[in-house]
Amino acid sequence: MSGIAGRIARTLEPLVGGNLPVRLTAWDGSAAGPQDAPLVRLNSPNVLRRMLWAPGELGAAQAYVTGELEVEGDLVAALRHAWSVVSERDLSGVRVTPRLLASVASLAKDAGVIGRRPSVPDSQVVVRGRLHSRARDEQVIAHHYDITSAFYEAVLDENMAYSCAYVTGADVTGGETETYRLEDAQRDKLDLVCRKLGLDQRPGQTLLDVGCGWGSLSLYAARTYGARVTGATIAAEQKAFIDRRVALEGLDRLVTIRLQDYRDIDCGPFDAVASLEMGEHAGDRGYPAFVDTLRRNVSEHGRVLVQQMSRGGRHPGGGPFIESFITPDMTMRPVGETVALLEKGGLEVRDVQALREHYAWTARAWMTRFEANKEKLRELVGDEQVRVWELYLAGGQLAFEQGRMGVDQILAVRRGGTTPPRTPR
Repeated sequence: MSGIAGRIARTLEPLVGGNLPVRLTAWDGSAAGPQDAPLVRLNSPNVLRRMLWAPGELGAAQAYVTGELEVEGDLVAALRHAWSVVSERDLSGVRVTPRLLASVASLAKDAGVIGRRPSVPDSQVVVRGRLHSRARDEQVIAHHYDITSAFYEAVLDENMAYSCAYVTGADVTGGETETYRLEDAQRDKLDLVCRKLGLDQRPGQTLLDVGCGWGSLSLYAARTYGARVTGATIAAEQKAFIDRRVALEGLDRLVTIRLQDYRDIDCGPFDAVASLEMGEHAGDRGYPAFVDTLRRNVSEHGRVLVQQMSRGGRHPGGGPFIESFITPDMTMRPVGETVALLEKGGLEVRDVQALREHYAWTARAWMTRFEANKEKLRELVGDEQVRVWELYLAGGQLAFEQGRMGVDQILAVRRGGTTPPRTPR
């Protein structure tokens, strides 16, 4: 092994527990690693500079989204291969050492890339202010959600549901079929939520949708069960999108969307309160206020449903890439800890349904649509943002597939209430 690629392979041997598990080509034309392994191209010496300043996942992600590092072919397959090597070689406890950094620094010096820290990619989030202050939360949400809704329309289903689906008509370990599509699975999820909340028992019940996204639940509950819905979001693009759909469908009398922070919602009581994958954004310190919003806005006999992602380990925010490019300040925890926080806040948990495999299925469906519309997406948001989403969807699919992340529907009532909810599945 010679050239830059050979030196990198030798330098990484302590970190990867032996021979390089990928085929590596470098900007100087050199190559290293097995011929039949996933191919990783280093297109610029700036990759080394990034890895020197931000070792590990963050530096690699920065290089990937800027195009300085490329993976040929199927990114999901390449990442799955990498995770299999981590498992086979028991590398989960391996850490970047000063000796390794010194080797990288020597290599970077010889490659002529020693210098100032590279500027962060344009797509990386830069937020300011106190953690989970209203102003900071608005910055975080705006970064991820206030891009054009046309982008999300090209990736999500026609309901614009940006949360885990519920698969009833296909093999949950597979993908979409000709007769069962993402639209069907998201409809099945929305209907499951409505039935758990009891909205099917009589028309005209009231629903509060906390963190309503693009309105999938709000519109479905109004359209299907005649519910009178109040939704809340702090993303202006989302509110504008839902308002257009409400007018188009003639649901003005049933659906009202507020541009409002969840902490300010105090317009109950409602017969039902739901929050689909918004609680993660409240963080640890903000979660009691989130639970209080649910509790104080649900009626004595009402029901609360929280759908929320779960995660253990060292990175409750999802890891350096997610925390830097997608949603900073997010907190995921084991589901048992979330149940304890809900009950501490005055709710009585009546049912927990795990949907982890359903999220892997959902991510596969999103990735299929993403790949089919990639050129259109580049025109909408640019190549760098497309590469961010490529990495995001591929990593998310594997995290749920491999059990490193989960998602659960948690059904609760106000403590002291007298109406036990049904738990349809």
